[in-house]
Amino acid sequence: MAFHVYILASQTKVLYIGATSNLVVRVTEHKDHVVAGFTKRYNVDRLVYFEEYSEAIVAIEREKRLKRMTRTNKIALIERANSKWRDLANAL
Repeated sequence: MAFHVYILASQTKVLYIGATSNLVVRVTEHKDHVVAGFTKRYNVDRLVYFEEYSEAIVAIEREKRLKRMTRTNKIALIERANSKWRDLANAL
């Protein structure tokens, strides 16, 4: 089983970081605004970055590290892997 840490962005680059055991389902939930909360309120639904791990605990620890990073470092991480901020959900 794979576990993912992911970053979503809005059109105005509001960022959200999460971890999941089913990236396709979770991103679809964000896109469909199924769950009330931050991503629905700020229309944060473009998958701009993700990493895959084989262990849940490793993914959760990485999620925590990403959340502690500065916004500048988060943006740099995204831009190294996805300079045009394309929605990577289409490739899943």
